[in-house]
Amino acid sequence: MIVVAIVIGCLIGALIGTVMPIIPYTYSGYLAIAIIAALDSVFGAITSSLKKNFDIKIFISGFFVNAILAMLLTYLGERLNIDIHLAAVVVFVGRMFNNLGIIRRYYVEKLTNKKVFKKAEETIKIANEQNNDDK
Repeated sequence: MIVVAIVIGCLIGALIGTVMPIIPYTYSGYLAIAIIAALDSVFGAITSSLKKNFDIKIFISGFFVNAILAMLLTYLGERLNIDIHLAAVVVFVGRMFNNLGIIRRYYVEKLTNKKVFKKAEETIKIANEQNNDDK
């Protein structure tokens, strides 16, 4: 279900991107940091769905609150002439890599367990055939 929502969201974003005008350079920093924050929320949602504790309210609130907070940090940093947005980038990208690592380990273990289970079934089948031949 969540994968379908992500694919639909990506398609809608791509279609809107072809129709909408180009974003001015002055706002590109805000958009970039908002996208990083939103991607962090998406990876967090995938991780929580794999752990079977996904909640749509938490995802939606985190998606928008993280993006807005990141944009506000960028705005505040511009006003103070300090690169505060780099802190948000470091935190969000760090969390994205952490969540991606969890997702990767989940699928590696799933594939490994499937191969081990299949090999065990084959071993049992061979043992049963040999046992039947001995009788």
